[in-house]
Parts: sequence; structure tokens; C-alpha cells
Amino acid sequence: MYRVKELMKKVIRTLREEGFVELVKKSFRFIAYKVGSLNRKYDDGFKDILFINGCSLPHPQRYRVTHQIEQLESYGISCDKVDYDKLTLDKIRYFRGFVFYRCPITPVVEEFIKIAKENNKTCFYDIDDLVFDLEHTKMIKFLDTMSKEERDLYNDGVTRMGKTLDLCEYGIASTKRLQKEMAKHLKDVHINRNVASEEMVKYSQLALEEVQKNSDKIIMGYLSGSITHNDDFKLIMPSIVKLLKKYDHLYLEIVGLLDLPEEMEEVKEKVITAPFMDWKQLPKLIRSIDINLAPLEDTIFNEAKSENKWTEAALVKIPTVASNVGAFKTMIQDGVTGLLFHNAEEFEKKMSQLIEDKNFREEIAAKAYDEVMKKSITTTSGREVAEFIKSKLRRNICFVLPSPNISGGNMVTIKHGMLLKKKGYDVTLININKETKKVDKLYEGEDYLFVVKTDRTEFLAYLDTMVATMWLTLEFVQKYYHCKNKKYLVQNMEAGFYKPGEFERKRANATYCNLLNIDYLTISKWCQNWLKDDFKTEAKYAPNGIDLGLFPARKRTFNGKVKILIEGNCKDHYKNVDESFMIANRLDKEKYEIHYLSYEKEPKSWYQVDKFYHKVPHDEVGKIYNECDILIKTSILESFSYPPLEMMATGGFVVALQNDGNQEYLKDRENCLIYEQGNIEEAISKIEELTSNKKLRDHLQKNGLKTAKSREWKKIEKNILELYQ
Repeated sequence: MYRVKELMKKVIRTLREEGFVELVKKSFRFIAYKVGSLNRKYDDGFKDILFINGCSLPHPQRYRVTHQIEQLESYGISCDKVDYDKLTLDKIRYFRGFVFYRCPITPVVEEFIKIAKENNKTCFYDIDDLVFDLEHTKMIKFLDTMSKEERDLYNDGVTRMGKTLDLCEYGIASTKRLQKEMAKHLKDVHINRNVASEEMVKYSQLALEEVQKNSDKIIMGYLSGSITHNDDFKLIMPSIVKLLKKYDHLYLEIVGLLDLPEEMEEVKEKVITAPFMDWKQLPKLIRSIDINLAPLEDTIFNEAKSENKWTEAALVKIPTVASNVGAFKTMIQDGVTGLLFHNAEEFEKKMSQLIEDKNFREEIAAKAYDEVMKKSITTTSGREVAEFIKSKLRRNICFVLPSPNISGGNMVTIKHGMLLKKKGYDVTLININKETKKVDKLYEGEDYLFVVKTDRTEFLAYLDTMVATMWLTLEFVQKYYHCKNKKYLVQNMEAGFYKPGEFERKRANATYCNLLNIDYLTISKWCQNWLKDDFKTEAKYAPNGIDLGLFPARKRTFNGKVKILIEGNCKDHYKNVDESFMIANRLDKEKYEIHYLSYEKEPKSWYQVDKFYHKVPHDEVGKIYNECDILIKTSILESFSYPPLEMMATGGFVVALQNDGNQEYLKDRENCLIYEQGNIEEAISKIEELTSNKKLRDHLQKNGLKTAKSREWKKIEKNILELYQ
């Protein structure tokens, strides 16, 4: 019922103030929004980490992208993924950091990393093979079988992966050897070993329950994976032939791409072959064998390989016999969770022990199973990589805006955001206004801050700090649970924005009561005082500033017509723009020219305007002030009143009402002329005095420039940064 009453009040107010046509337009927009929200699909998610996959092979990307996402999400880091050839620059604003997996350089990838760094986003490179440096890949013997064109294409991919790696700051490696080689290129590299996913565990459990073994046979299994493993198999091939001859009930099953050599012709009837299969079916096949074979040549390239074969076999309680190389050497405890061998003789000895002793096979397999379930599952192993990634992400801060439109409050927010960005913060602006068009960035000169819209985005990222910037935005901040610090930048007594009887007055008023764990900030001394006096709310204060580069000074001569500037949205009653025009309309049109600057509404019909400026970009506003001579500013409510300061910065003059938002720096007959509200005759008299009294103008201009310089941003930057520490 309360919401219905609020809606009806808005309808009546819109009809009264804006007319029937505008009411119809807003009604259609409201209905369209509500209907659309029933089946809303978000454009994107505002999350912590985006994985960019550069590998077309399903097995590697599953381990290094899908599984790592599951690890991180199990430890509170939200993630998403995209293939590198589908990557767009728009993704940058939705994430805090990026993991490039086996990603080759492209123009988009290069530009993506550049922009990400400029906006203090962190870039990681992840890889699970030594395929980013030609010095390492030249060790792969299989490459010698390629044609020159094939080899050149392969080498190009390696080189391009290396270029992407060099652009990143940090690395994630699957093995110690990879960590060592990547550390030559990156600031810091963390080892996050390949681990099994929850689904792998599920399908492995099904295999344990469903597969019935043939007790008359013992099957050795070699899951070759790819044709590059042929040389690995040759290490044990003579021993395999011996063992097959020695034990009548012993068989060999080969899965994947492996050329059966001539040397095995005499035992080919004891060789079973199986094609590549979907990974979900693989656990049943592994469970059907008795001993898992994992030979590896002792090379730097193989040292970098992962222990996947051991992990996958352990999940279905099958023992592994592996070369004492790289990750196998690190992860397998010889004689406890698997068997390691250095040479053929040792391989044959340990194989014979396994073949002949079923209890020993089962004991090794059971301990390997326990070890993997404890340490090598996504949901139990992600803490360290999650902590590593979090430690490298820049401190992030989101300012929540009522809309992306130009306003004094938004310009202050953008300036604060820019200062924080310059100091290394990851800064995002959040637009909660559902009716505004999509705005991706808000600019200050050449620099910008990313904007994300709430009705198009699912918010899941962890935030260090979130800042409400108007009473309308506080609810979003209060409800966002995944945030460490919450702040409210109070820039005005916003209840005064509304007329008596409007429900927004009490809603705004209620936000000043510090009933929640929120830090209050302000850029106005008077706001700090009334928050404390009226609400017992303590607020940290930093003064407001000005960018003098946007408001160059000019000596006024007052030759010819004097140009009067009026600034403000005439729709907002507290801006009191009508009074400015009550004054301006009575000025001598032979002596004065009236200019009006408004960011929202156009002039009312009775305003006498010679030149109207509408929705002027902030970096062009200074030109307008510079062209004019006198600013009439009649606002009755301001947090911090910028226009008088901006006019003084250009060397111009100010005739104004005194209000809480300008009393910090406006001093009558020192840097401006103050008149009493409603006293139109006094205002006209002071404008005439300015026009005729050069000595007064020189005095006011000198002090006005001094006042503006004292408020230059670089002089108060430290105070502002302290608000957010």
C-alpha cells in the first residue's frame, strides 16, 4: 500500500509540473521496465575474475579454466570465462582481474591488457606446459615430424603466447618447473596444481560402484593422451614386452593416440586399444584396469607437466607407476601413494611386485585415493590460489550514482574517483537510474571512469569500499553484502531538494541517522556541522576543490555590453533560478546581455535570455564563464556551491545570496557582493555598482583569484584521499 501511495504521488506531481504528454511517456517507460524485469537477462556480471581461454583442446582448458573457476568460487571469488577470439574491450569494466590461459597475442588482447592496466585491473597469465618459449618447445621430438609450414605455424603460436605472458604482471603455474621459467618474465608466480573437479569426483564414485573387474586378468593401462607421448612409452616398451611374456594373465590397454611399434608385434594379441572418449566416461575405463602407467622422458619440458594421470587413477583407486620426474616426483610418495622408477630395471621390479600382490595394489590405491580427496579436489584446494589472486588485486572502490547526468554532486564524485584512480585504486561508478541510457564511461578531460548500470548487471564481486553519493543510492549500498567498507558521501541536506509534503523529504532525512555500520563523509563544513547537531552523526570532512586548468583567467574590461551569467536548473526550487531572472529582466538591455546555462530544463517562457547553453560538457563550462563578466547566483540550498568559485577562477565577478554551501569561501566585498534574498533592488544596485566601480572590481578580482587558487585540487588531494583510507 505504501508503494502504491508513493507511485500515485509521483503521477500527480508529474501531471501537475510536466503535463499529460510527459506523464504518458514516463508511464510507458515504467510499464516497459516492469514487464521486462519479469524475464530480465543481465548484459553481464560484475565479478572478480574473468578467465580468457586461448586453448582449443577440451582437456587442458577444463583443468586450467573450469576447474580453477570452481576452486576460486569455492573460496568466495566470483568468476566468468570467455574464449580469447570472443573477447571484447567492454569486458574490462565488469571485472577486477583477468587470467589469460594459453592466450596468444592478438590486437584485441594487447589493447585489452593495456586498458586494464591503465584502470588498475590486474592481469595474470596461466599455463600448464612450457609452450611460451621456443627454447623449450624445440625439445619436443614430435615437432620434427611436421612440415615446415606446420612447424612455422606452431612456432608462431608459441611466440604469441610468450608475448601475452610478457604483458601480464603475475603468473599461475601448474608445476614447479613452470613456476621457475615463468618467474623470468613476471613479478610473482604462484603454483596451483591441476586438481579434480566435483564432477570428476562424482563420475569416479559412480565408476567405483558400477565397474566389475575381471579377476582372471590384470590390465596395465596407458592413457597416452596425445601422439607426442610416443617417446615416453618407448622408455618402458621393452620392459612391457618382457612382462607380457612373463605373465599369462597380464594385458596392456592403450587409450588415445599411440602408434604400436614393430617391437610389440609378438605380443599384439595381449594389447587392447580404445579410442579417445568423453572425460565423463574415462573414470569407468580407468577403473577397469589394474595398474596405471605414466612414463616420462626426463626433460625440462616434461618436468613442467602435471600429475593428472596419477590424480585421475587415484580417484578410482587404481595405483600408478610413474617416472621419477617433475610433478610425479613431487606429488607421489614412492611406495605409499604410488610407485616411482628411474630406469627399466626398477620399473620391471616394481611392476612385478604390483602384478603379483593384489593387496599391495589395493593398499597403494587406497592411500592415493585418500591423498587426492584431501588435497587435490577443487573444493578443498583453492584457498592458496584464492589468497594469491586477492593479494594481487588492487584495492577497489565503487561510487554509486543516482544517474550519470552532469551535476555538481556527480562532478565531485568523479573528481574523487579520478584522484583514487591516480593513486592505484580500481574505481567503478555504479548507475542505479533505470531510465537513463547506457553510459559506459564518464570523462574528466582525456581520462575516464567506467560506469556499470544496476538493472543490466548481476553484482557478485567483492568490494573493498562502496560509497553512496545521494540518499537515493544508500539502499543499494546497504543491501550489498559482499563489501568490506561502506561509506556515505553527504553533499547536501537533500531533504531540502523537495517541497513540503513530498514523501522524499522524510526518506532523505532518514538516511542521515547513522543506524548502520556506515562511515559518513562530506565536502562541506556546514554539512559536517548539521549532521552532528541534528542527527548526532559524525562525518569526516575534506574541502572541495577546483581544476584551474578548466577555468583560465581573463581580465574583464567592461567595454561594450556587460555579460551576465545565470546558472542552474529552473525546475529545482532550491536553485531559486526565478529570482535570478527577476533581477536580470529588470536590467537595462542596452547595457547588459543575459546568458543562461542549464544542465537540465530549458528557460521558462518569461525568462529574457540572449544566449542559452544547454547540457554543456563539464570540460567546456569554463569557456562560458570566461566569456561572461558577472554571475548572478541565487540558490538557497547548496552543499558546496561551485559556480561562484568557478566564475572567480576565470577573473569574473559574483553577485550572490549567502547560503550554507558558499559561506566557506564567499566574503562580501572581499571576493564578491552579497545581497539579501528577495531584495531585487539591492541585487540590481550591486550589479550597477560593479559595472561602474573599477577600483571595486580590481579588489574583488584579486581576492577572487586568490580564493580559487587556495582551492586547487592538488593542494587538497591528501585530505580527499584520507576520506577513503
